Amino acid sequence: MWQMLLSKKRYYSDDEIKEDENQEYYRSSFHKDYDRIIFSNSFRRLSKKTQVHPLSKNDHVHNRLTHSLEVASVGRSLGLRVGEFLNKKYPHVEINPYDVAYIIQTACLAHDIGNPPFGHAGEEVIKEWFYSNKDEDFLKELSQNEIEDFIHLDGNAQSFRVVTQIENNLFGGGMNLTFATLGALVKYPHPSSNCKNIGKSKFNYFQSEAKFFRLLFDELGLSKADGTFKRHPLSYLMEAADDICYGLLDLQDALELKIITLMDVKNIFTLICGEEEVAKVYSNMCIEDTKKVSKLVAISIHNLAVHTMEIFEENFDAILSDNQPKDLIELFTKKEFQTAIKEAKKLGSAKIFNEKRKIELELGAYNIIETLLENLMHASYELYKKEDESKLSFRNKRALELMGENRPHKTQSLYNIYQRVVDYIVGMTDNHAKYVANQLNGMGI
Repeated sequence: MWQMLLSKKRYYSDDEIKEDENQEYYRSSFHKDYDRIIFSNSFRRLSKKTQVHPLSKNDHVHNRLTHSLEVASVGRSLGLRVGEFLNKKYPHVEINPYDVAYIIQTACLAHDIGNPPFGHAGEEVIKEWFYSNKDEDFLKELSQNEIEDFIHLDGNAQSFRVVTQIENNLFGGGMNLTFATLGALVKYPHPSSNCKNIGKSKFNYFQSEAKFFRLLFDELGLSKADGTFKRHPLSYLMEAADDICYGLLDLQDALELKIITLMDVKNIFTLICGEEEVAKVYSNMCIEDTKKVSKLVAISIHNLAVHTMEIFEENFDAILSDNQPKDLIELFTKKEFQTAIKEAKKLGSAKIFNEKRKIELELGAYNIIETLLENLMHASYELYKKEDESKLSFRNKRALELMGENRPHKTQSLYNIYQRVVDYIVGMTDNHAKYVANQLNGMGI
């Protein structure tokens, strides 16, 4: 089983699925996966994409890149511990703890690589735009499953598309990552058409990736008899690393931006770090508040990570048999940790996510992405409908040329044409989205 779950196979085409031919003793297949993400353009652009606070002028605030790096650091630690656990549990199977660490670390690096500009606000704008236009002529020719992909657009599915189709080798396997790493990246192993049935709006692959997704999960031994799929066990750890980081680091950013105070977070840190530790840090008059929080965040991450590993091991059999629908954070047995997480979420809802400047910028982001969609989608529809591409209107022709190598082609299906538009918009940084929208509006002249 674990030989399949830790598969080193890579996909290049339907006729070419293979492991690395030349295994380098100093760099494993999973280490190569890590390097491919780190050196990719899509990953580098995360430095200019919103984590929580759009277009922040404060350089200390997290962006998608710094968030992903920190999540990956936690994921690596979880992977080493779990790798040792697996080694002891399966002595007859050769499992290198460092391989497990690299798999989870790389999945963590890639987990947000498909997120649009302006964070979750950007994602919501795209979904809302497609939903509000679902009865318009330019969308009526799509199948129900295809339109569901757009009106439920999910950064998780787009991340999977980026690493398997878009980045490096366009429609040739993308980054050609190992099957083990791809499996660990998938939190929601179902398509958009299943969202309503499952009661959640999250999914991990579009119709365009359905064929490869089935091949991947067949190879990993995660396909079920009813046609659905199990989660890869290591995906629980990738998810936990993300959950641990974003809740705490949102508080750190909010304090940096003076949205909340040190007293607002005192009880949260007391529940995780202990009263004595918090009192010692808070009473230190030699360091400023932001550094006090940084110290307590580090201690909190350590404590939560240790408990996460314990919970994974305690629930291992249920996770492996696909009988554990809850994530690891929900399974925490330390009530004080559960309370702290709930308080952090409550504080975020009350003060951080409804902060005035954040709301103003998100409204601006709405107009930016709406402008991009209105112009590029209608230009793409004209491309699809016109028999002679040279007869495109001047404006639409120039709008499509603006997309460069992302430009859709007339030979593609309408669904694939629209996907290329979404690929282009989702791949933008906050600043570039603003720039292109201004050009389309005539405000950038």
